[in-house]
Order: sequence, then structure tokens, then C-alpha cells
Amino acid sequence: MTSLHADEAFLGHYQLNHDPFAPRVPGFKFFPAQRKPVLGQLHHLARYSQLLLVVTGPLGSGKTLLRQALVASTNKQSVQSVVVSARGAGDAAGVLRQVAQSLDVAQAEVGAILKQVVQLALTGQEVYLLVDDAEQLDESALEALLALAAGAPEGRPHVFLFGEPSLIAGLEQLSTEEERFHVIELQPYAEEETREYLAQRLEGAGRGIELFTANQISEIHESSDGWPGNINQVARDAMIEAMIASRSAVKRPSMGFNMPKKHVLAISAVVLVAVAAAWLLPGRNKTPTTGAPANEQAQLPLGQGANGGAPSVEFAGNTQPMPLPLVGQSQPVMRGPLAEAAGGITEGDDGVPLEGSSSVPPTVTTIAPPSGVAAGPAPTPAAKPVPAPTQVATAKPAPAPTPVAKPAPAPVAKPAPVTKPVEKPATVAKAAPAAGGSWYAGQKPGNYVVQILGTSSEAAAQSFVKEQGGEYRYFKKVLNGKPLYVITYGNFANRDAAVSAIKALPAKVQAGKPWPRSVASVQQELATAR
Repeated sequence: MTSLHADEAFLGHYQLNHDPFAPRVPGFKFFPAQRKPVLGQLHHLARYSQLLLVVTGPLGSGKTLLRQALVASTNKQSVQSVVVSARGAGDAAGVLRQVAQSLDVAQAEVGAILKQVVQLALTGQEVYLLVDDAEQLDESALEALLALAAGAPEGRPHVFLFGEPSLIAGLEQLSTEEERFHVIELQPYAEEETREYLAQRLEGAGRGIELFTANQISEIHESSDGWPGNINQVARDAMIEAMIASRSAVKRPSMGFNMPKKHVLAISAVVLVAVAAAWLLPGRNKTPTTGAPANEQAQLPLGQGANGGAPSVEFAGNTQPMPLPLVGQSQPVMRGPLAEAAGGITEGDDGVPLEGSSSVPPTVTTIAPPSGVAAGPAPTPAAKPVPAPTQVATAKPAPAPTPVAKPAPAPVAKPAPVTKPVEKPATVAKAAPAAGGSWYAGQKPGNYVVQILGTSSEAAAQSFVKEQGGEYRYFKKVLNGKPLYVITYGNFANRDAAVSAIKALPAKVQAGKPWPRSVASVQQELATAR
């Protein structure tokens, strides 16, 4: 599958307007609370500090987004922003050329650029020079930018470098004697900010945070270390893995057509041995007669034509298994592989009758007698006195009545252990609905509740709900193989209403940092718990 087709499948599966986790999404602006003070600090330092300002953070930490916010929040009447990139032009000549073109300066030199900055200052305009990918600047470019930041007595541009932490080492080498720059290090998102970031990304693409469970959001936050670039990659990978898993489940093979190869080979070998044994048995070409004793019938498991032709392998009926007299009971060997091939369907599912019921043929069968003999009457006890030497050839017609009657008790006695495992899942299924699960199942998936907390003790959950009363309730989910009882509050028509309700909760409840989540996400966890 090509990358283009993979993207189309991804968008179609989740019904997205665009890839919510693409590196550059037009119009997307997420600015968490912790970044607002950083933005204010940059504006303050630009006005009152004479130092070059450096913003550092790892790849995908949101440096470019902060640079965009800085440009967007400046007064366009009094500030002219010049944005350049060091990618592919990291030397002094490349950087100064970009600055000169933006300021309409003929010569790409530090002196000529400073003269233009002074002329703009006389008209009441300041110059913000912002450099992206600054970690790619070489020593000559850093020296030129430090000179621009120092400026002239009449005026100076405010220089901002946005780059990875490796940028600092080069600046320190050029500033050994005096302080020439100030560094601001970005911090990763907290888990709540990661949740809000994911929600805004998904909502921009036409969906919502309900695509992720609370456990998945925690895993995404831990795996990404809270850096937005990593969050995009981890979240997208998680959605693609879930899509592939769901599609694989839909394409699961039907029962009985994909039996494991080793079982097919084993059954084939048994059939061949049975056929060979039939050929080697003494008296196979003799004419059958009536009156053979019962103890001679076990020697002839395969039928033979009435005219002494080649022996043939026949079935006792269209729905009965082929007998395997040399192996014993073949049906129990087949049962496990067939269930696995059916994708986990057990006996009794989809209308498949259970062993031992009235609709199941016996698991031990015998071969139907040849057509020429089957039409005749059944043998009578009067034939028993025939001498033993002549009975070897005449024993073939007699097996049908006696062996069919003898194995019959076997399948009746064996279903008891088989049916017990089938009954156990039914008991588990009855216990699966979580506490309060019926209430959540009856609500609109688009509604929202406020998740208060989760506890491994159902008694604690019950005590909390009883103490708070009102609109508090809880449900049971499974986290890392262990039960978790999640307490929620209220039922709201949209996310904004749920957010407003959080502010009105008691201080004790707000201490647990409750957050809004969709009813659809709760219903999904309840379905998974089953």
C-alpha cells in the first residue's frame, strides 16, 4: 500500500476531514497556559533588554508555534517582523541576504541593515528579526546576528533565535567576556495539556477526543514525554494500529476452511493407514454370508462391493465424520483447530449444535455396508452356529447392527465435560456489565460526563457516590488486567457545559482535577470490559 493510499484509508476509516496529526495543519493554534507567560516574557524582554533572545527546545517542542504567536501578537502598526530560516542558508551571507531582502536594503551587510533599522525607528517602527532552525547557524552567522542585536546608538533590531539546545554552545563561545544573549527553555506539556492538545487536533479534523480512551491518552503522554511533535507521531501510530486490528478482525476466516496444516496432514495420514489396513486384512476377497459371530466384526472396518470389487471408503451419512478405526475418536482432535479457525467461536455459537444434543450425530461411527447387502434383511441369531473356519469370509454383512449399537453410549457419556466449558462463558457474560453500565448504555453517545476519579476498590467507589449523592455514579472497566471503578458526575449535552459544571463542583472534588469526557468513550470502555 502506497503512502497516499494509506493516508486515504486512515482518513476514511476514522471519517476525518484531514490528518489531525500532520506537522503543519493550516489554522491550527494550540497555546497551553504554560506558554502564555513565555510569550509575555518575550515581549517584555524585547522592549527592555538589549540582549539577543534565544528560545530552545527539542525537535517538535512547539518553537515554531511560539514564533508564530509572537508575530501574531505584535502591533502591526509599530512593529515590522522579519522571519528568516537557517535551513539551507546557515552562514552569515545567507542570513543577511534574507534580512536585506525583507527590509528592502540593497547591500546584505550588517552596517547597511542597521542604517535601515534606524530609519524605521525614526518613523516610529521597530524591527523584530526572528530566525527559525537557528541550531543550523554557523559561527559567522551567529556573530552577525549578535552584532545586529547590539545595534547602533540610534536604534537596534530585536533578534529572536528559535532552535534546539545545541545552539547555546556556539553562542557561549562568542560571548566569553560579556553577557550577550538570554535563553528561555520551553517545558513539555502536562498530561492534562496533552489531552487538550489531542482534543483540539481531533476536533479540527471533524472528530473528538472520544477516539482515545483515558488509558490511551496516558500512554501517549508517557511515550511522547509531553512534546507536541512526539504526541502527533505516537497518537497517529496508535490510531493506525487500532485501524489495522479492526480490519484484521473483520477479515477473520470462517469455520472449517482454514484448518491448521499439521491437523490436515495428520488426518490424511490416518486415512491412508486405515485404507492400507483394510487391504491387508485376511479374507477381503471372500464372498460375504450371513450369520457371522459378533466377535469377528471388528476385523472389517471397511466395506466391500457385492461383486468382490475393490474396497471403497464410504461415509455413514452426509453429516457424519469419516471413521478412523486405527486412531480412536477423531472428533475431539478436530474440535480445537476448527474453533480457532472460526475466530474464537465455541460450540453452541451461531447455531452450531453442542455435542450430546439431539441434533448432533454420534462422534463414533461405522462404515455403511455395501449397497448390495444393505438392501437385504438384517442377520438373525440362527446364523451363529456356523463353524468358525467358514465365518472369516462371511462376517462382513454382520458388523452394521452390532458396532452401531455399541459406540452409541460413548458420545452420550462424553458431552458432559464438553458442555461444562461452554456454560462457563455464559456465567462470565452475565457478570460482565459494570456497575452503572446500564445507565451509561442508555445515554446519547454525543453527551458528556465529568470523570472525577478512578479506584481499584468498588467499596470506595460506592462510599464516594453515596457521600456525594446527586448525579454521581460509577462504572467498572479493566485496566492492565485489573478492575478499575471510575466515578463520573452529571450528564451534559456538550463539552462546554461539562467544563462549566467542573467549576461549580466542591473543592474536595476539584482537587482530583476532574475532566470532561464523552459518553461514547465510556460506552466504548464498557464494551471492551465485556
